[in-house]
Amino acid sequence: MTSPKSRAQSSQFTRIIGIDPGSRITGYGIIDSDGNNLQLVEAGCIRLSSSSFELRLKRLFEEISGICNQYQPQCAAVEQVFYARNVRSALLLGQTRGVLLLGLAVHNCSIFEYSTLEVKSAITGYGRAEKSQLKKMVELLLGSNFGSSKYDLTDALGLAITHAHISNYHSKLKL
Repeated sequence: MTSPKSRAQSSQFTRIIGIDPGSRITGYGIIDSDGNNLQLVEAGCIRLSSSSFELRLKRLFEEISGICNQYQPQCAAVEQVFYARNVRSALLLGQTRGVLLLGLAVHNCSIFEYSTLEVKSAITGYGRAEKSQLKKMVELLLGSNFGSSKYDLTDALGLAITHAHISNYHSKLKL
């Protein structure tokens, strides 16, 4: 993988972090994009213990801050929440997203939000694609194999790739 700051400091590359929020597992994926090429920088999952929810939120903020300090993303693509199994789950996820958005904003990331439908459409060409199809396309686009890793990681990378594609499209419209 690329060193934390090397490619992003080049003005032609944009460093993008994708975030798949979760109150127990939050996936993140960092890529560099020049509009045509994608380069995997780092990807992983922040796993939160079964401690109190407040302590999990604190740790999540510390983890996302550490990742932002180390890799210095310029922008972030975060999954929009559109469905939750119940009201309590929705509230917990909303609080989790709030902490993540704050952590990204504190580190001067421009924040963009995308629905699952938008991500699947941008990556696979079909908004109702299965998670396994999204994972396979992310692997193909980045030239990496994530093995049996959780979908949280490849979903996060899918968000970052989606933003790279959409921002490239918008920049070409301005020409």
